[in-house]
Amino acid sequence: MLEKYGHGGDLLTAAELYGEGSGAFVDFSANINPLGPPPGVLDLLRNSLSVVTAYPDPGHRRLKSLLAENLGVDNDCITVGNGAAESMALLLLAVKPRKVGIIEPCFSEYRQLAEQFGAEVMSVQGTKEQGYRAGADNIAGLLEQVDLLFLGQPNNPNGVQYALDELRVLAQQAERCGAVLAVDEAFIDFIPEERRQSLLPELGAYRHTVLIRSMTKFYAIPGLRLGFTIAAPELAAAMTGKQVTWSVNGLALLAGEACLRSGREYEERTRGLITAEREALRQGLLRLGCEVPPGEANFLLLGLPAGWSAAAMQERLGRSSILVRSCAMYPGLTPGHIRIAVKGNEDNARLLHQLEATLRAGVKDEGNGRMD
Repeated sequence: MLEKYGHGGDLLTAAELYGEGSGAFVDFSANINPLGPPPGVLDLLRNSLSVVTAYPDPGHRRLKSLLAENLGVDNDCITVGNGAAESMALLLLAVKPRKVGIIEPCFSEYRQLAEQFGAEVMSVQGTKEQGYRAGADNIAGLLEQVDLLFLGQPNNPNGVQYALDELRVLAQQAERCGAVLAVDEAFIDFIPEERRQSLLPELGAYRHTVLIRSMTKFYAIPGLRLGFTIAAPELAAAMTGKQVTWSVNGLALLAGEACLRSGREYEERTRGLITAEREALRQGLLRLGCEVPPGEANFLLLGLPAGWSAAAMQERLGRSSILVRSCAMYPGLTPGHIRIAVKGNEDNARLLHQLEATLRAGVKDEGNGRMD
């Protein structure tokens, strides 16, 4: 199985399984900006390697100030973390929940981290008819039963958003019952601003709501690990108080500052590319008989044609140096679900071509898919 450690983007495991050098794969299993980092960021890092000889700023002051300025919030509302995953861990450490709620299918780290920190996990199920979203009433009911609830916005692996009015209802519910609503906006930067459904502009009214964001995906720096949260100052301080000193390294801080200064041209170019390529890729997948909900992020969830398993397709594509993310293990999905990143036109065309060839050839291994 490619997801040996529970996530996509594992090129070393792929090389062990499929016999390729890590540079030879086209990796659709990790949802990273196909444009790569903003212009100049890699050159800056090459010219700044001497920072590894000094300790990084434990207060993340320059990056925190830039984030606060860009987001229109106070500095003391920001907590910078070693990726969004550390931000989630810090939230769990600060809140110390006995019960954590999730809406399945969802990012596997919600459950994994909650259980790792000793919490009981409760869930409600999204439905296929709603693009694997759950009803707001069901989520609100779950919120009453837990101390903290994770909500993907847009959600991973299906890429859909909840409406702003639904988010407001949940944030108000969190205020009434005292639970913490953690809205994971790791992929929201890929959505054009006019279509984003975010509580950021009115977050000051909701002391129990936390927004979790990632810089590694939109700015294509996953190897550096960089994320942050926006929350009420007292909750932000509680999270910072649980953080290991120097958990965010100096190169990551420099890269984050450079990314935030990169300007709107890179951001708009990214969103334009993702919007156009996602729809073109979706239409191509539909023509091949796949079931593809219309997500809004830089990835697509798809159900393979009848008789095909995610395991069989992942194996066949992997042997052709294309990596996809199996979603067979996600509660609420089927053994035939996979997730693919949206890449550039050439890579997307290669995926569609190889997928079509694989579907036509059929699977010959008994138990892995259909027999043609």
